[in-house]
Amino acid sequence: MRKFLCVWMAALVLAPAVFAAEIVPAPVNGGKPDSTTVANAMTEFKSLSRHERKSRIKEAKKEIKAFKAARKAGKEASTNTLLLVILAILLPPLAVYLHEGEINNRFWISLLLTLLFWLPGIIYALIIILGDK
Repeated sequence: MRKFLCVWMAALVLAPAVFAAEIVPAPVNGGKPDSTTVANAMTEFKSLSRHERKSRIKEAKKEIKAFKAARKAGKEASTNTLLLVILAILLPPLAVYLHEGEINNRFWISLLLTLLFWLPGIIYALIIILGDK
């Protein structure tokens, strides 16, 4: 799944030369690109040399890292924090997972506290979500 995501990002985000020749219409079906656009992008990406594909994938990975770093730096909307607080009261481990973006030690601690006693799980999740700023 990660390889598919990297190829997808490289094909759509970092291939301006591929899309410069044609104007891609805005997706109509709920924000998802139509199958012909994806197929065209994938064929164009596959037509690149191996070296060019590797460089585009590296650029995509750099962009993903930059996005994650910006997200961890607190550049999220305040609506996300409010929704995470509400979710922390209902399902603390899920809120910690969504806040962290990965399953790590904080998630496991939150899950353990929630399974043992509900209230410490809620308190821990709120500390994680609100304390990182």
